[in-house]
Amino acid sequence: MCGHGAGNRFPAGHRRRATKWTPKDGRSDGTHQRGPTITQVAEAAGVSRATVSRALNGRTTVDPGIGARVREAADRLQYRPNLTARYLSTGRTMTVSLVIPDLGNPMFQSVLRGLTRAAEAYGYGVLVAEASTPEREAGIARDARRQCDAVVLVAPRMNELELEALVPQISPVVVLNRSLADPRIASVGIDYTSGMSQLVRHLESLGHQDLLYVSGPPRSAAHHERLTALNALADTSPSLSIRTILGGATMTAGHRVAEQVLESGATAVMAFNDLVAFGLLARLNQFGVDVPGDLSVTGFDGIELGRFAVPSLTTVDQEELDTGAIAWSLLHRQLDLGSAPEPTENALLSPACWSATAPGACRLRGPRRC
Repeated sequence: MCGHGAGNRFPAGHRRRATKWTPKDGRSDGTHQRGPTITQVAEAAGVSRATVSRALNGRTTVDPGIGARVREAADRLQYRPNLTARYLSTGRTMTVSLVIPDLGNPMFQSVLRGLTRAAEAYGYGVLVAEASTPEREAGIARDARRQCDAVVLVAPRMNELELEALVPQISPVVVLNRSLADPRIASVGIDYTSGMSQLVRHLESLGHQDLLYVSGPPRSAAHHERLTALNALADTSPSLSIRTILGGATMTAGHRVAEQVLESGATAVMAFNDLVAFGLLARLNQFGVDVPGDLSVTGFDGIELGRFAVPSLTTVDQEELDTGAIAWSLLHRQLDLGSAPEPTENALLSPACWSATAPGACRLRGPRRC
């Protein structure tokens, strides 16, 4: 027999009053608070539901002014489309993937910033994947494409045949920082021949004839293009000496080769990129080397930090080219039309040499000769 009150908490003859459930949002009608709907966005923007859908899906058939009005209304109402429903109806995730070699390199962060800003204007988001080793590049790019609508592949280190085999598997795709022989592959390249020529001519104008190039990673296409340009310049200038030592792409690499640089006797050093130059400058400072009095140091990329180095870094500026936004313009056409890129859908951008207070003119100092 149950103990007193265990089976029935109410005395005999007492009717239990029904209680009304109140949702957590405080509403008393028993219904959930729904977010804004596409109909409300359409009414706020003064357009049809179909126009809202096209604008938020990044369709270029929508007038830019109307598209901006729709996005402003959606932001004001805090409207968020149902991503699952949108994917089922359009087959799109409204995201693109940026595959880069090194998340720590500010140059690639600049690409991400430009790509994100351009893509957001069409309702697309950007996901980032790091391919830290050349061997993992292709696999990571394929995995990224399975989760996104398209890929921007930055500075791939695989060889030409591997890259040409990969592109059809991850299309739509734009390849960045790599010049390609196949005109059917949309690409944004940098004119490294122009960049290195400007840098060398600048050093020559300061009296430097004995130059040292601290090379990039052996599998870097950018390194090979810059080295080819330097060799061509040396061939056309008999009085110019350009030697090369193995470096890398990080500050650690620049720090590591400082003693080799000093032992070379060169009067000016061209680092593979600004990060290598920063590492080299730090180590030279520890050795008490006067830069640019004893030795001139230059970089490549034009990252913002270079302007705050001590001394300021002379570099070849490609950050201002906004390669991320240009890559998006090529990619968006493929997404919008669902077509393969035309042979003309490629860009070759010319960087500019940015001269700081350093490097200084080559000066005689002790037994060293300019």
